[in-house]
Amino acid sequence: MSEPVAKVAIRVVVNGVAHEHSVEPRLLLVDLLREVLRLTGTHVGCDTSSCGACTVLLGERCIKSCTMFAVQADGQTITTVEGLAAADGTLHPLQRGFHEEHGLQCGYCTPGMLMAAVDLINHNPQPDERAIRRAIAGNICRCTGYHNIVKAIQFACAELARTKTRDTS
Repeated sequence: MSEPVAKVAIRVVVNGVAHEHSVEPRLLLVDLLREVLRLTGTHVGCDTSSCGACTVLLGERCIKSCTMFAVQADGQTITTVEGLAAADGTLHPLQRGFHEEHGLQCGYCTPGMLMAAVDLINHNPQPDERAIRRAIAGNICRCTGYHNIVKAIQFACAELARTKTRDTS
């Protein structure tokens, strides 16, 4: 019989909520999110970092959560797709864009696409089509052919620009 693996105490803030857990050192961040915290919006599509379905924000950068151990996220702030909507349920402009522009079909890639797009917009609020396609290149969609996903991101950028213009007026 094998020896039990010593657990490591970690503390993370996920979608604004602090969590403390003792985890095995080999537990992947995606498994912490899905299995421990029950945030199942982050998908596991390939286990090889190829598909992007597990994409989340770690601090201010976009990562594939299947490539990181939970212990490596200790002390970090994480945003998952569940953290995009406002507390009152108002959808993030990207979520509205995916709805309005039909940016999803089966929806499996959608959480990762949304998080990659959030990262893009955080760094480049008015990306052109080429920048959008480059930003989502690490995320595989098997259904839409990307055209509507790009339109959805453009929709969100336009909406965010309108909101910013109204707020500064």
